[in-house]
Amino acid sequence: MPTTQHSAAAERHMQAAHAHQAAAASHNQNDHMAAHEQSKRAQEFSREAHEHTEQLAKAHTETK
Repeated sequence: MPTTQHSAAAERHMQAAHAHQAAAASHNQNDHMAAHEQSKRAQEFSREAHEHTEQLAKAHTETK
């Protein structure tokens, strides 16, 4: 698999991590609504990364 395809999944994981950090910072500032929104974004990025990784694995398995 080309590195760029794996990079796309890695980028989503990094975005999820950043959103988790932002959520923690908002929570520490008692901004629970912002923390909740950031947590939802983190979950979405994680789901996208997971789906992308599954697609890569399926494509890799089919080419064998």
